Amino acid sequence: MPQNNDPIAVAERFMAALNIADEAAVRACYSENPRIWHNFDDKLQSVDENMKSMHWMHKRLSNLNYDIRKRVALPDGFLQQHILRGTLASGEEFALHACAICKVENGKITELEEYLDTAATKPLLK
Repeated sequence: MPQNNDPIAVAERFMAALNIADEAAVRACYSENPRIWHNFDDKLQSVDENMKSMHWMHKRLSNLNYDIRKRVALPDGFLQQHILRGTLASGEEFALHACAICKVENGKITELEEYLDTAATKPLLK
């Protein structure tokens, strides 16, 4: 079955896979060599590093869910505002506000820029 090339459909597939840590499905959403960047370190991240980050988050949060606040199609991709929600081991609720800008070509994410405030991640490090 061919992939849907619509950027919003790509975003939906990508986020659904991230919610359940489906590594194969997340990898399938990326192009062969995507540019993955985060504002907090200004470094490019490989897909393998991105997968490690995804699994790390799922180990620290139960009920992990990306709460999509806004998603807008762009001429070359999509912009998304979301809140990463979950429950910490202590039972405390966790929420991390973030924004992602993604470029999509041929139904695959070729670039992902994510913006967040790392101060909000401190509860994850306990």
